[in-house]
Amino acid sequence: MGALLLGLGLCAGASVAQQSVQRDPAEPAAGKSRLRLVPPPAGGIPRDSVDEKSMRDLIHELVGCGTRLTLSSWTDPHRGIGCGRDRVAARFNEIAREAAGRLQVVVDKFESTSARTSDKPVPLENVYAILPGSDEKLVRTIFIVSGHMDSRPSDVMDPAAEAPGADDDGSGVAVSAECARLLSTGGHGPYRATVLFAVVSGEEQGLLGSTHMLDWLKQQGYTVGGMLDDDIVGADSSPGAPHRVRLFSGNGDIDDADSPSRELARAVEEIDGRSAVRLIFRTDRYGRGGDHYPFYKAGLPAVRFTEPLENYNHQHQTPRAENGVEYGDFEKYLNFTFMGDVARDNAEALRQLALAPAAPTDVRLAGAVTPDAKVSWSAEADPERAGFEILWRETSEPRWQALEFATSAGETVLKGVSTDNHFFAVRAVGRNGGRSIAVPTQMESRPPPLPSAPKTANSRPLPTARRG
Repeated sequence: MGALLLGLGLCAGASVAQQSVQRDPAEPAAGKSRLRLVPPPAGGIPRDSVDEKSMRDLIHELVGCGTRLTLSSWTDPHRGIGCGRDRVAARFNEIAREAAGRLQVVVDKFESTSARTSDKPVPLENVYAILPGSDEKLVRTIFIVSGHMDSRPSDVMDPAAEAPGADDDGSGVAVSAECARLLSTGGHGPYRATVLFAVVSGEEQGLLGSTHMLDWLKQQGYTVGGMLDDDIVGADSSPGAPHRVRLFSGNGDIDDADSPSRELARAVEEIDGRSAVRLIFRTDRYGRGGDHYPFYKAGLPAVRFTEPLENYNHQHQTPRAENGVEYGDFEKYLNFTFMGDVARDNAEALRQLALAPAAPTDVRLAGAVTPDAKVSWSAEADPERAGFEILWRETSEPRWQALEFATSAGETVLKGVSTDNHFFAVRAVGRNGGRSIAVPTQMESRPPPLPSAPKTANSRPLPTARRG
């Protein structure tokens, strides 16, 4: 319960969003909030259950492929992208055996084209490990963790140059695989929703694998509940390491509200804690992109994990030494304590999200020109749901600050809470403590009245002729 209060920015017994502000009226008045908290899901994944050695071993095998450029060989078992695919598939199959068949491994073959394939179709393959959900209503809702298996040298079109790709993105591949192990073995689950552990190709060639994965999921009839992209999550060389991982999320094209991606980021931070996750309110690093982007542009909840402070000498570089500086994405620059933290944080976020009820729908805000906010929403019947949390925060605050609990869908009137001063959202809460991603309210469209367009001289009515 303490973690939940911390995540919401609430102190015990708090009832107002403005408690730290001294010169503004309280909203609502003290003692009026009917706050009820359901504890988060029990049985969290402990940090010491992360197998850093298996992550290190997988990255070592990937680096041993020499290059994993998407344009390299898919058939050579010792060098090229096909070598990388084989190592990933072997690791997933090993985990599937440990999981006693709960994990389904799929190699998805396709073709794609981009400027970085010389505008010619090229073969690609993604590797998926699927952990089916147990709830018949939520089994087609899928939560994803993904890394990309391809690497690149300085010249993204050179399939012959060395491209070890230990951090970019061997680290993300290792996190995805370790999440598969943590969630499918060791007594965790069952989960209500389905979880997909993905390793895609073609990222450096133009997000080809992730774009195809989104299409593949639609073809399979899945609805994306959330997508966690782990890309460059292996190095943390600054003094004081391990530091917090950065979590990027865009706000979409929504006015006066939040995108699904932003709400996913807030949910991850609340689950893992502010000491573990640093929210970055950007779609991605400035001028760059990753595999969450196709999902984000489709309006789906998708975020990117990236290490705290990148060293550009060790990514997108052909290995070499110049002027006493070593370039290249090598294993020796990785920090497996930090990477293990990232794996645990991804796995715990996926665990709690996959345990949650379906998010509410048709979430609306009314109450303009009144002293009270009126929040309404709909939801299908769910015997495993405890109720709903109505969240609000001041418009200048990054996190939800206050909540009220409701046992059923419908309308809740927040007495004395201004619609002008706050943003609002609703999320579903399971009896097990799992919480859906919050759904921001849609507001009434109440544009102010505007003056009519002035009439031009040419549009003036002609004077009426005088009768004599």
